Amino acid sequence: MRTRLKLEKQYEDYVIENKEKHYRIAYSYVKNADDALDIVQEAVFKAYVSLNTLKNSEYMKTWFYKILINSSLGFLRKQKKVVTMDEENIAAFYDCVFDEYENIDLNNALDELPGDCRSIVILRFFEDLKLEEIAQILGENVNTVKTRLYKSLNKLRIEMND
Repeated sequence: MRTRLKLEKQYEDYVIENKEKHYRIAYSYVKNADDALDIVQEAVFKAYVSLNTLKNSEYMKTWFYKILINSSLGFLRKQKKVVTMDEENIAAFYDCVFDEYENIDLNNALDELPGDCRSIVILRFFEDLKLEEIAQILGENVNTVKTRLYKSLNKLRIEMND
């Protein structure tokens, strides 16, 4: 019982310390602040409920990222059934100005990548994870992750040059 309480405390500290990273990852998938917050909340809950499946607390980061990414992908699968309007279409109805972010070309190019490749690029360069950690999160072989990463980078290079 004492180890469960200790693990819960470690989990609580981890979630609080890394909440911005978790939000950023979810946002990179859904591109909506409210949805990203919902996904993080769902992932935190799912992880807490299944805390007993974490065999080693040293792997809490990769374990939680896997839950977070799967929650994000699950949300996107559900959203495919819903037709949404983007900011340009909404702006056509209202006279308003939207902020443009600096790296719009990069964001658009990332959106063109398949989901698994996008995950690898985001985790590697935006979250600064090692290839071994990414492989563990995605449940893939390290060499598969390397191959997808290099193919994705080449595709991004081509997209950005066009």
